Amino acid sequence: MKYMIETRGLSKRYGEKYSVKDLRLKIRPGCVYGFLGPNGAGKSTTMKMILGLVKPTTGEIQMFGREIGEKNRIAMLRNTGSLIESPSYYGHLNGRENLEIVQTLKGALPEEIDEVLSIVRLEGQQKKKVKEYSLGMKQRLGLAAALLGRPKLLLLDEPTNGLDPAGIQEMRGLISELPKHYDMTVMVSSHLLSEIDQMATDVGIINQGKLIYQGGLQKLHEQAKSSLHIHILNQGAAIRILEENKEPYQMEGEDLVFPECEEQRIAELVTLLAAHGAQVTRVMEQQKSLEDIFLTLTGKQVSL
Repeated sequence: MKYMIETRGLSKRYGEKYSVKDLRLKIRPGCVYGFLGPNGAGKSTTMKMILGLVKPTTGEIQMFGREIGEKNRIAMLRNTGSLIESPSYYGHLNGRENLEIVQTLKGALPEEIDEVLSIVRLEGQQKKKVKEYSLGMKQRLGLAAALLGRPKLLLLDEPTNGLDPAGIQEMRGLISELPKHYDMTVMVSSHLLSEIDQMATDVGIINQGKLIYQGGLQKLHEQAKSSLHIHILNQGAAIRILEENKEPYQMEGEDLVFPECEEQRIAELVTLLAAHGAQVTRVMEQQKSLEDIFLTLTGKQVSL
């Protein structure tokens, strides 16, 4: 099986407007696929179409190497867990009782409840009523419910929404561990670029319903060349010596900016500037963030 999820020409139109258009996802088995885009880009609609919660206008969806149809949809979804938008729960019941209901509906083994409670680290709060849970605990309970049945594929829609920094870090750690420890493929959506950067191995970037990038996260970073910033106090002296030597540069405030260069080249530039009174105070290498890359790809500021 080459791809855990593959879509071809997947589109969803509401009236005259496309929420998702001609989407061609390719999600490898065993990866954490970060589905990245601004609010309203079409992330939730795409995940709902994959799960059969929204009917596509056009296009095909393959899961586990087979095209989804009416006859095999239920069988495929038995191997799929999901947490879309916000977790559902019975507030008057405790955490374990909520999971027992889901376990019965899924036909999962009773002993799996202890297993998923351990994975999401809720063993100590399982007897507490869910209405008394913090938002982070409710999110972890929702993840535990999605993990019941030991699915091979997990779809998580904005799982860190509304969490405090500690909760975000904990959820990120849980998701990152799933492929390695539980032989699982995870598709996780987010509009927080820093979250995807720290959690995913592969990434797809969607904007206005269209996929504008898909590939490894490392490959995406390699597209962003770093730049050298040299902070100087005597701008006139610096510009004079650089132009005399025909050195290419740009100015950003009091910083001279040069293209990415080797250490020997950096030493030569600093020596040249210092020798001619430019008064160098700082030398910094700046790598483009995912925010910068997104801005380059879309031509617009990302909505956070």
